Amino acid sequence: MAGVLVFLVASACLPRDPLATSTTGIRTARPEVSPPPIGGGDSRIAFASYRDGESEIFLLQLVPYGMTRLTDMSERVSKPSWSPDGTRIALVVTDDQFNLDIYLMSADGSDLVRLTDQTWVDTEPTWSPDGMRIAFSTDRNSYVTIEEGTVYDFEIYTMNPDGSDQSNLTNMRGWDTAPDWSPDGEKIVYQSNRDGNPEIYLMKTDGSEQTNLTTNPADDGGPSWSPDGRKVAFHSDRGGVFDIYVMNADGTDLVKLTDSPDWDIGPSWSPNGELIAFYSERDGNFEVYVMNADGSAEIRLTEHGDFDGFPDWHP
Repeated sequence: MAGVLVFLVASACLPRDPLATSTTGIRTARPEVSPPPIGGGDSRIAFASYRDGESEIFLLQLVPYGMTRLTDMSERVSKPSWSPDGTRIALVVTDDQFNLDIYLMSADGSDLVRLTDQTWVDTEPTWSPDGMRIAFSTDRNSYVTIEEGTVYDFEIYTMNPDGSDQSNLTNMRGWDTAPDWSPDGEKIVYQSNRDGNPEIYLMKTDGSEQTNLTTNPADDGGPSWSPDGRKVAFHSDRGGVFDIYVMNADGTDLVKLTDSPDWDIGPSWSPNGELIAFYSERDGNFEVYVMNADGSAEIRLTEHGDFDGFPDWHP
């Protein structure tokens, strides 16, 4: 796949003139050539950016390279998540009271609909592969004690795509967050600090058989299933700073993919499983990057003086 990424870089240097000069000196039309998709699908990545002031959702087209702003809201918008059919995007909106709720919109940014309506935090939406359910994390089960005040307790919930039938899957003291649905629809991988520090956990979609996949004193988070369901990518600071790692879906065969002096977090697999997008602070502020699934050929996709992050690859 290194050759594919080389094509991505080289394509930016190709002549833009639609006409070419033949050996006879006569200008002739250059035939239309459709560039190959990058990573499968249609080479599009949704991400959040502060480049226009407040955080908004943008669409990054890799080949040919281009960028489109999808949202234009006064509130902070982040954490886009594509529906399996690629027609809708779930996203998180933060209001002026710092309440976070999950919304749904069409792929072009139209038809915005609110799915949750809590005075707490509902965030990190992820779709089931059949598009019938959305898993998310919420602190609506937080509680208040005299000694500690408000104790924030995040749990994993699921709901229908219209916001109905919201159901609690986890019920543990601590933070259960960052869910991601397995490609076969049978399991959810997520992050939990129930053992004292953030670890990667696995459970069935009914909340049963909750299992710790990582056992390390460092922080492990942001899990993401590979499209074939065999691997889970995640970020961890077990090497002293957050880098991207990958392991088998049962927690075995851990491999470190990035080695940067600053944070590399938030992995997202391409539809064909050959590439991983992530965001990194290695250039002084967070930008979106892509690399081969083995960690090679890292390429910076965005370049702006403000935050770009939370990439999610179009299915």
